[in-house]
Amino acid sequence: MSDLSDIITSKVRVKIIEYFLSDISDMHHVRGIVREIKEEINAVRRELDRLEKAGLLKKEPRGNRLYYWIRNDYLLYGDLLAIVAKSTGLGKEILDNHKKIGKVSYIMFSGRFVRRMKRRKDGEVDILIVGDVVLPELAALVRKEESKRNHEINYTVMSREEFDFRKKRRDPFLLGILSGSRVMILGDEEGLVG
Repeated sequence: MSDLSDIITSKVRVKIIEYFLSDISDMHHVRGIVREIKEEINAVRRELDRLEKAGLLKKEPRGNRLYYWIRNDYLLYGDLLAIVAKSTGLGKEILDNHKKIGKVSYIMFSGRFVRRMKRRKDGEVDILIVGDVVLPELAALVRKEESKRNHEINYTVMSREEFDFRKKRRDPFLLGILSGSRVMILGDEEGLVG
């Protein structure tokens, strides 16, 4: 499977980008980053400096610590977020096991789910899967991610026929899912919403 290391040669930079984009809500200090990604402090500092100069990260000194956080106004932010969603966590698990899961046409994560933001309302769907799905295989992967995130993941599975029928009928439930921000994990976005 493809991931960031296919296009970025520095493994430390890849780990830092994945670390920041897998949980975009927090600020991180240098030693905490070193602990989490298990790399040498000088290599981490060097890559943090490069990413800050490139505009992906912001930094701020607080006391004797230097804190970094991701800039969501970075030009390639959404693209990097999509790559990380596919190459880490549940996205990676689903793609690595997609043949066990069944014959899947589309897998879409909501933008709020990828950004680890709370749902706006009850019943909001985190993941939409379209195709012939082996539910126990999918459920096992989702349960594993739920235990990591420490909260329930709300996912919806539809056969291709049901999806096409609902889309044609402009079903409010499906349109609500498709109207939000999304990251395509599998399949073409144009085919999903077009």
